Amino acid sequence: MIKKSLYLKIVGIFISVVLISIVVSYFITPYSFQQEDVFKEEITKITSGFADIVEIAGTEKIPELMDTFDNTDFDVLITDGTSVFYASQHAPTGIPEKEIQRILNQTKQQPRILKHGREPIRIVGIPIDIDDTNQAMFIQINYKDEFDDLQHGIFISLLLVLLVGSILILLASRYLVQPIRKLTVAAKKVATGDFAVRVEKKRNRNQDEVGELITSFNHMASELEKIDQMRDDFVSNVSHEIQSPLTSIKGFTKALRDDVIPVENQKEYLDIIYQEIERLSRLSDNLLRIASLDSEHHPYNPTSYRLDEQLRNAVLTTEPQWKKKGLNIMLDVEPVEIFADADLMEQVWLNLITNAIRYTNADGTIHLLISITSEEISVNVKDDGIGIPKRAIPELFSRFYKVDQSRNRSVEGNGLGLSIVKKILNIHGFKIEVESEEGTGSTFSVKIPTHH
Repeated sequence: MIKKSLYLKIVGIFISVVLISIVVSYFITPYSFQQEDVFKEEITKITSGFADIVEIAGTEKIPELMDTFDNTDFDVLITDGTSVFYASQHAPTGIPEKEIQRILNQTKQQPRILKHGREPIRIVGIPIDIDDTNQAMFIQINYKDEFDDLQHGIFISLLLVLLVGSILILLASRYLVQPIRKLTVAAKKVATGDFAVRVEKKRNRNQDEVGELITSFNHMASELEKIDQMRDDFVSNVSHEIQSPLTSIKGFTKALRDDVIPVENQKEYLDIIYQEIERLSRLSDNLLRIASLDSEHHPYNPTSYRLDEQLRNAVLTTEPQWKKKGLNIMLDVEPVEIFADADLMEQVWLNLITNAIRYTNADGTIHLLISITSEEISVNVKDDGIGIPKRAIPELFSRFYKVDQSRNRSVEGNGLGLSIVKKILNIHGFKIEVESEEGTGSTFSVKIPTHH
């Protein structure tokens, strides 16, 4: 199969269009001259000048004068309507009597063109005065040679247009196609997995559709690079999160099977195995929930319900956790309704409260507050726990991100809770803000527009 090039297509189309234009122009030019008397001004000037010369020459010198013009394309007939005063060898014939009389009756010496034909020949009549006798002179002018010269000049000009235009279009096409060739090379690299490739965009060039294509391609490559990095991080994180509990379970079960662990300590090890299984279960649930939220088919059923009651239920649901640490829960809520998916929003409050419990020291305090303005409803989950470093706040909602990079199992969690919160809020069109200071505590604020 022959490989077609856009460069050759542009050049070929241009040359084809110009060639067709030349051929059409060459054949149409004669017809355009038949319809328009392009030589009318010249013909009338020549006729008037010739008439003046004849009048000045007089009767005796007219034959000699006509011999002088024998090599020209003029054929002359001089008549008074009844007799022919002078006629050259190819003098025009068949001139109607009424045309002769019309010329003779003219008061002004104004040339009158009688014949309009396809051939480049014109017959012009003009009154003249020879020896005080009124005569009508008819001049047949053949300007075929001039017409052919004009047509030939036009043809040469069109050929020059084709030549110069072809050279220019060759250069212009290279200029136009070059960025597309670069895009093709870059696209092939992206197809092989090289997402770091970018196509250079000149500042003062590529401001057209090709420039927009380059910008879109670079943006696409950038996003693909991010996705690829996220995929690698995801695989790495999932592998680590799964491998760690599996290693523990494998080691403890082998120890139990080999009777290495004394009977009185076996319950303790079984509890550890159970905790690791629960950890795997939570990871599995969160991964399935994230995958479901990422899909376009996740159920979304918004209804109007009481937000304050939902927060109270979330506190009751997490009671075993905060009571175990001896935490104080302060509820400062007032009756308010929102329009949202109750099941999804319940997951948001459970994740935020559980997070606050996890990072709050024993006997600490967690404060849940609803504040309402004319523009939004703000739900604040505030704790007086260990706080979050400022550098970590922008990454909090990234998947598998943990402030504790050592992945210490003393603090439960797999780094997906806040990602789920962010995803659910994005689905609803809500926002979340974080304020924190190390050693003082953190505040997570969910912003719900009142018009929602």
